[in-house]
Amino acid sequence: MKNIVLVVALLAFSFGNAQAFEGKGDQKFQVGANIQDYATGINVSFDHGLGENISVGVSSSYALGGASGIEDLDFGDRFDFKARFNANLGNVINIDENFDLYPGLNLSLKNFGGHVGARYFFTEGFGVYTEANFPLAKYEKDAIDIHNQFALNIGAVFNL
Repeated sequence: MKNIVLVVALLAFSFGNAQAFEGKGDQKFQVGANIQDYATGINVSFDHGLGENISVGVSSSYALGGASGIEDLDFGDRFDFKARFNANLGNVINIDENFDLYPGLNLSLKNFGGHVGARYFFTEGFGVYTEANFPLAKYEKDAIDIHNQFALNIGAVFNL
């Protein structure tokens, strides 16, 4: 019985110390799946806290496969790189200190867009995230639609 109480106390302590966004100097690395109509791929992103509720970062996705015809695409058509700005609202909405909601804007090689994401940390260094990305303006009318559509990212997030 003492061992069970000790394990529960340690888990509660580790969950209690996790914090989704710590403000200035906070650094997050995310890796996960990129899911969209025309392709499925991988997504990686890095965010750096500039203030209590503001972060900037970079994100990149690469389309691995999906709809017919994607196998003929070049690397440049499959790859996208974005600079991003986030408003981290976890401490504003105050649901849980382990939870962060972050809407933002991104400027990519393919378009100008927005995103809305959420992170939940189980421990001080590890959690899960999901993020919805949507284009607001395409650079080229005839641009390949892989990166110019609604996309969902889901995966793991790490505190650095």
